[in-house]
Amino acid sequence: MNLDIFTLFPEAFDWFRQQRPVRKAIESGADLNLRDYRDWTPLKGGRVDDAPYGGGAGMVLRVDVVDAALRGVYGEGERPRTVVLSPAGRILDDGLVTELAAEPELALLCGRYEGFDHRVHEHLADDEISIGRYVLAGGELPAMVLADTIMRRQPGALGDEESAIEESWSEALDGLPEYPHYTRPPEYRGWEIPEILISGDHARVKEWRLEQSRRRGEQNRGGREPDPDKN
Repeated sequence: MNLDIFTLFPEAFDWFRQQRPVRKAIESGADLNLRDYRDWTPLKGGRVDDAPYGGGAGMVLRVDVVDAALRGVYGEGERPRTVVLSPAGRILDDGLVTELAAEPELALLCGRYEGFDHRVHEHLADDEISIGRYVLAGGELPAMVLADTIMRRQPGALGDEESAIEESWSEALDGLPEYPHYTRPPEYRGWEIPEILISGDHARVKEWRLEQSRRRGEQNRGGREPDPDKN
């Protein structure tokens, strides 16, 4: 995986790059590159935005600036799948993560201010993806969320590759939330773990976990947290 993130604030990703799954994925051969729009802007003084036509508050990232950055990195030839991070985009879910993680290359475009000139969406991007129906100051946090979901799918990112199989929303759990987990001590302040987990019966443990995932899926749809102790 070669992941390019276009942003006005590449330094915002310094912490993110040091997170263990991301760092391990990079050490195992994945690439995570930060691309600053200002490095390719055709405007004087490093400008990247302008006032919106029709009036209104805020500034808009210019289409010629974004195009110059993409051409500066990829030339005039074929580009990787290019994604705009936008609250109006397709909601990120496990199926979409699986799809994106299989790509050999990806480019993520982080907006700022009032977002991009819409011609970026129309002519320069292949996808528009949202991490939720709310507005943030920019695309950097959504890019980190998307990059995290993708990088942890890369070989070597996780200490145990089995960790990524049975996770919330995965095919292994039929697209349901993950079951609850417990560890030592088995009793704390009168709060006990479900006895099935120390029964040694792996088949029954698996059955219990799948049932808890189903219950979590049903109860979360109703806005209530499930009680894993109710068997």
